[in-house]
Amino acid sequence: MQTTDLRIALFSGNYNYVRDGANQALNRLVGYMLRQGAKVRVYSPTTDTPAFEPEGDLVSIPSFAVPMRPEYRVAYRLSAAVRSDLEAFAPNIVHVSSPDLGAQNAMKWAHQHDLPVLASVHTRFETYMQYYGLGFAEPVMVALLRRFYSKCDALVAPTESLAAILREQKMNDDVGIWSRGIDRTKFNPEMRDLKWRQERGFADEDMVIVFLGRLVAEKGLNIFADVIDELKRRNVKHKVLVIGEGPARAAFTEKLPDAHFTGHLAGDDLCRALASGDVLLNPSVTEAFGNVTSEAMACKLPIVAAIATGNSDLVQHDRTGFLVPGTAVSQYADYLERYTKDPELRTNHGKAGYSESLKFDWDTINQAVIDTYIRLIQNYPGQPNSKR
Repeated sequence: MQTTDLRIALFSGNYNYVRDGANQALNRLVGYMLRQGAKVRVYSPTTDTPAFEPEGDLVSIPSFAVPMRPEYRVAYRLSAAVRSDLEAFAPNIVHVSSPDLGAQNAMKWAHQHDLPVLASVHTRFETYMQYYGLGFAEPVMVALLRRFYSKCDALVAPTESLAAILREQKMNDDVGIWSRGIDRTKFNPEMRDLKWRQERGFADEDMVIVFLGRLVAEKGLNIFADVIDELKRRNVKHKVLVIGEGPARAAFTEKLPDAHFTGHLAGDDLCRALASGDVLLNPSVTEAFGNVTSEAMACKLPIVAAIATGNSDLVQHDRTGFLVPGTAVSQYADYLERYTKDPELRTNHGKAGYSESLKFDWDTINQAVIDTYIRLIQNYPGQPNSKR
């Protein structure tokens, strides 16, 4: 079987209506597959104001807004029009990327048509519970996820640490790796701009601590703010740069009154801002990979991050940065203080991280997904290309 024989129906919970690392990875995957000659059709909730133009053909599926988080939508069924579109497209594999009701219906449709199902895991949904006062519900969430993922023919996760957790949780026995790449034409040390820093009140000698990501509770905003408060208590000189936008911005701004907030940035503006910082502080434990971590490494920033899936695969402790137990505020502050007192260490860790980031090539990474599609199709009973 060749790549040109592939006909992939990809179901996404958010393909392009809100920009995040997961949907940007999916769009890169689709773009790569189309360039290789595969046929792809994407099914996702849509809005009238998408964050960016989608790669490939996008079909809107019925959805509703998430309560208290209306910027996100949940697919809940496959309409007659969507089912008709699927029948006409005639995929030979179904890829689901979010464990929502729409994906469950897509999986059921695939099984009815003797098609294999691959699921890509983009975030640790069960860890969200602790950020919304629902920690007691985490075992229930794990059980619901297991019920979904165990019915898939295989999973792909962005890091080996997450793959190990998925196996331990008995989500599926077949868990492969679909990592994440870096666009080096954008994320690189040459984007550092001292004038840009100065215009935002940062002196050349200031150590600028960067937060990068959507401003939502599950990104560890409270821990970040607590770490900055601890640095102030210790009289450690620093400045804070927050890159991103989200529903928690007002509360985060109140906790960080001296920080510079850029709002949402994209393209060269994003890369310039990130490269103009001095260290990335990433206390989130919900990441499946941690795109912001790898992008900061590509800009030669050392990393201080939570011990969590993604970060633990990317950051080498005391070589490219420091890893900290998720809520250990004083330890985050210890390492940041160390960087302020030892700029040479900060520089050396940044250089080491940059060297590690050179491994993240998008085409090689995306080819692994194509290889998985072909393996699943060739080993799935009932398909023309099956080897069984």
